[in-house]
Amino acid sequence: MRGDPARVHEGLRSAGGRPCPDPPDAAPERLTPERVVPGLRTRWLGRALHWLEETDSTNRVAQELARAGAAEGTAVIAEGQSAGRGRLGRSFFSPPHLNLYTSIVLRPAGSALEAQACVLAAAVAVADAVAGAVGSPEPVEIKWPNDVLLDGLKVSGILLELGAEATRVAYLILGIGVNLNVPRESFPEEFRGRAGSLRSFLGAPVDRVAFTRSLYERLESALERCATQGMAGVLPAFDAWFRMRGRRVRVAGAGPDVLEGVALGVDASGALRLALASGETRVVAGDVTLLKEPA
Repeated sequence: MRGDPARVHEGLRSAGGRPCPDPPDAAPERLTPERVVPGLRTRWLGRALHWLEETDSTNRVAQELARAGAAEGTAVIAEGQSAGRGRLGRSFFSPPHLNLYTSIVLRPAGSALEAQACVLAAAVAVADAVAGAVGSPEPVEIKWPNDVLLDGLKVSGILLELGAEATRVAYLILGIGVNLNVPRESFPEEFRGRAGSLRSFLGAPVDRVAFTRSLYERLESALERCATQGMAGVLPAFDAWFRMRGRRVRVAGAGPDVLEGVALGVDASGALRLALASGETRVVAGDVTLLKEPA
């Protein structure tokens, strides 16, 4: 069930985090509903938008909203997160007022396996939005399954969490973080060698409101393709951003062993095809590191 487009502004009062006040005009950089929604060209995604100055995790807040019956497309934005989460239990660096941290409630009709298409669709939408913001697709790529890289540095992470009732998927929470205006030197030392931001790439600040609208619009379109066509509707666009083919990679977390081989592509189910010395295998989950080619 899609969200009601008439529900334009919703201040968050009971789902956790610090309540959303009526922000003064002196804070034009904030991603409040009053600033994001009026120019938003979506039909259902982000029309109900909950804004927080700070929370632990937008995914947690969105889960509470989903359990309370929030419609599909309900979105949460926080200016900062104290406990932002990424894939495989990692933390996500979330300084305030610089980037985009958002989570969206989805209510797919399919199975948990079909939810994998939503992850790839989200990566496509982020890659499209990043390319639009920097003015070129050339420096943008997706590192399987859903990290978006800009000039070889990670600028976005995506986390999909599932809420189930008996044997059916009750809701999905799609969490997206995009590094927009954080200076690269501000990243913790352990991230600095592999993380970047759009501002660092461009040498100029990014309009966060415009980027948020662009992402929501592209994401709605990608998710609608998921709903009508499944994985087949997502893979062509994903493949256009997938530039790992033919590169050596290391995959951890896919089983008891760490795998090293050459990325061959993505199969019809969204799994990574990997050429090992012993033959071809497929990886359905894991942490991928791109390896440097020998000199």
